[in-house]
Amino acid sequence: MELLQGAWTAEIIWQLSGGPRRFGELQKDIARMSPKMLSQRLRKLEEKMVIVRRPLPTSPSSAEYALTALGEELLPVIDAIVKVGTRLQEAADSSSTPNGRDRCIARARAAA
Repeated sequence: MELLQGAWTAEIIWQLSGGPRRFGELQKDIARMSPKMLSQRLRKLEEKMVIVRRPLPTSPSSAEYALTALGEELLPVIDAIVKVGTRLQEAADSSSTPNGRDRCIARARAAA
């Protein structure tokens, strides 16, 4: 869980699941995230060996980021978290109707 700690970490990993990306591409796809925060998170993920930064021979210099084998192993975990979150949201939405609380509890128990 420490690897996934912090805001935006799972989002960055998910964005890199489609293949290597440059900083500008990630920034465009995660527009709500500031460039400073993206840079910090990328450095942290690189330190934890979840992603790798590959310098590109371009002028001006640039780099692309890609998942390592460890990073790819995290994808099923993130997918499972999204599925549970979706079920919890659906249960919460149904709890706002009459008798919805009972259905919410039943669904949560069934999902466990």
